[in-house]
Amino acid sequence: MKRFLSYIWPITKYIDSSKNGRIEVTWIDGKKVLNTKNANFSYGTSQKILKYGLSKIEVHQTSEILLLGLGAGSVVKTLRKNFKHTGKIKALEIDKVIIDVAQKEFNLMNDDALEIICGDAFEYIKNTEKTYDIVIVDIFIDRNLPDECYTSEFWENLSEITKTKGFIVFNAGFYQLDNKKLADTLRNFEAVFDFSKYDKIQGNSTVLVAKKV
Repeated sequence: MKRFLSYIWPITKYIDSSKNGRIEVTWIDGKKVLNTKNANFSYGTSQKILKYGLSKIEVHQTSEILLLGLGAGSVVKTLRKNFKHTGKIKALEIDKVIIDVAQKEFNLMNDDALEIICGDAFEYIKNTEKTYDIVIVDIFIDRNLPDECYTSEFWENLSEITKTKGFIVFNAGFYQLDNKKLADTLRNFEAVFDFSKYDKIQGNSTVLVAKKV
């Protein structure tokens, strides 16, 4: 019934999160999306942005993937459906409320190929010894990148956990790569990564794709 009625007007459920403020689970035009006050988190613009970024790299069926920032899991669905990925995905999400929403509202569950961890992505990449074929960075508090994304330590840690010839797909949000601080940081890693930047995706967003050389 909600799906049908959503073609007439959006139907929204509001849920409070201590980390992301009030989040919104909305039925609109027959689809369910997850939004914060100022941004789409899953199954909307965000999903299309990451799908575009993933189309620029080599996604093999068995690639081991690390996802930093789960949202409602739309990128997992994109990998499985559009890229025929059947390998293992480890997903880090710091907001327990978001994980609950992903499981209860979007039917995203742990299985043999998906491990969902409630934890700090920055701490994980600093301490893990595991390496990955693909690292997807989709970390936002509402519409803002955390300050840690602008640090050399963050990119050093990403380089350590990315396999040689592996990829990083970094959702930089709304023209974030025009920010001089991040641009200066990335210049320090030009010997480690081959960077490509794609602007004005879905109107006003930027994706950075980095291949480890």
